[in-house]
Formats: sequence, C-alpha cells, structure tokens
Amino acid sequence: MSVCALTNIDVNSYVPHALHGADRAWAETNCYIDVWLEVLHTLKLEPLACLPMVFANDFDGDQWTFYKPAHDDLFALYGVDVQELNVWRGLLDNALTQLQRGRLVLTETDSFYLPDTAGTDYRSNHVKTTIAIQEIDLEQQRLGYFHNSSYHQLQGEDFIETFRIGKPADPCFMPLFAEFVRLDHLQQHPPATLAAMSLTLLRKYMSRRPQKNPVRQFQPVFLDAVEHLKQEGLAAYHAYAFANLRQLGAGYSLGATYLQWLQQHSELRTELCLDAAITEFNAISDTTKTLLLKTARAVMGKKAVDLAPLTEQLAEHWDQGMSLLTTTLHLDAG
Repeated sequence: MSVCALTNIDVNSYVPHALHGADRAWAETNCYIDVWLEVLHTLKLEPLACLPMVFANDFDGDQWTFYKPAHDDLFALYGVDVQELNVWRGLLDNALTQLQRGRLVLTETDSFYLPDTAGTDYRSNHVKTTIAIQEIDLEQQRLGYFHNSSYHQLQGEDFIETFRIGKPADPCFMPLFAEFVRLDHLQQHPPATLAAMSLTLLRKYMSRRPQKNPVRQFQPVFLDAVEHLKQEGLAAYHAYAFANLRQLGAGYSLGATYLQWLQQHSELRTELCLDAAITEFNAISDTTKTLLLKTARAVMGKKAVDLAPLTEQLAEHWDQGMSLLTTTLHLDAG
C-alpha cells in the first residue's frame, strides 16, 4: 500500500519548475535549494519568492556559501513549517508516520542508491545529498522522492539500502539528519502581496551582503587551487567546482531570475528599475560558466591557462551589480 504526503505523482509525466528547465545555464544548483524549488512548485507556490538569500552569498575561505532558504522565510512567505525529525525509530518508521500525517520528509541520504544520479554517483560514489520523501510503498519497496531537478522513484535493492532494511544493529552507524514539513498553515498569496513580502526579505539579505567584494577574496585562492588540482585529477576538480564555481555561478543566476520576477510582480515596479543589475548578475552566471569549462581544460590538459582575466571580470560584475541594486533599493552603501 502506498503512503503519500501530498498526492500520487506520476514520475513519467512530472514537469519540473522552469528554474530546472533545459534552457537554464545551471540546471542544478545545490541539493537543498533544488529540492525546495520542486517541493514549492508541486505545492503550487512560487519558489522564486524565497531566493533573496543568494544576495548574501560570500566566499567562505574554501567554498562559496551553500545557500539555503531559511525556515523562517519559508513560514513567512508560504506558511510552510519545517521541523527537525528525530529519527529515533529509524528513518523508515519515522518517515512513514509523517507521510501518513500529510508531511513531507527531507533527509540526507547516500547518492550511491539514487538512480537519478546515474552517470555521476549512482552505484559508483558515496556522496551525501538531500532528498524530499513524498511516497513510500512498503509492499512494492518503492520510494517517490524529490531530488536535484525533478521527481524520481527508486525501488528494490536501492529501497532496502536507503532505509537499511534487515541490516544488523551497528553501533557505529549514525542516522543522517532529517526534517519534516508541516503544511497546516499553508498560504497562497496573490503575486503582488508575495512580491512585497519578498522585497522585505531582499532588503534583509542585502543588509547581510559581504562588505568586501568576495570575488576579489576568491581570486588568489582559486588561482592557487587550480595548480593543486592539476596534480589531484578530475575527481578533485569536480568536488572543487561544485563547492565553488557552481555555487557562485548558479547562485547569481537564481538572483538575476529572482529580480526579474520581483520587477514584474511588485506593485513598486515603476520604481524598481532592476534591468541593469539583472544584466550584471547574469554576467556573473555566464562568466562563471566559461570559467568552469576553462578550469576543467586547465586541470586536465596540464597546460598553462591564464584564468585571472575571467576572475577580474567576475569581480567587476559583482561590484556593479551590488552597487546598482543598493542604489535602486535606497540602501546604505556600507
């Protein structure tokens, strides 16, 4: 018997949100925000409204911010209430209880058993990621879940391994972090109302923006890292690119799309001329995509490639984009 938090979702006809469309420069961003984009989309809520947090992104020394929608933001915008799930009976039993109560379960899990990662991690790499469990069928040993850019299913051995069914007690095994999503207070605001609420969040996150250009902080660290990656190989490059270049480029790509949505739906759209800032943040996305490809060639080809000009372009786009957005929102330039 199948237990669903929301409703039966046909994995074959599921249509992802446009942010995960084939025309996007970055079809995937990071596992947590990607899951939320699809969950909110399935709930017929506008996920773009929760994206202002990307404008607080920073270079954190060895990675760019792994941005996530804050739980307070999700509740303020949509009435979505996220709480930690105490997996005291084991993930399967605790998840079933929540699904039966109409609650989604977000959990960290191992990509090794996720068939949607075929070609990257499936049955080849043990990598932690986040999924949102929406359906469990014990009899068919089937799991329906949101992950990355869409909705998927797994079953059989993957189901058994994901939930550790039949595994002997292992004192060294520590359950991964999990959350459940309460929908009791769910709200669907008119677009103009939602945009006004989101604009408040944008001002909040702009007040938390880096005080110094984070791309300039990133430049010397990145150029040094490329030299080390030449010795470490492709696997190290992919890990580095995900933690740094993808989070940088995809974050500001989301930011540009968010500003387009805000300008379209805000009642202040006559005052919010965001086109110039949007152009700068899209340029960060496009330039980072170019940098990603050139870095791969530099690492694998072992030839000297001058990547400094691209990082300088990124720094200039960040300065211009943030300056324009600060001025448009009438914020303190800091």
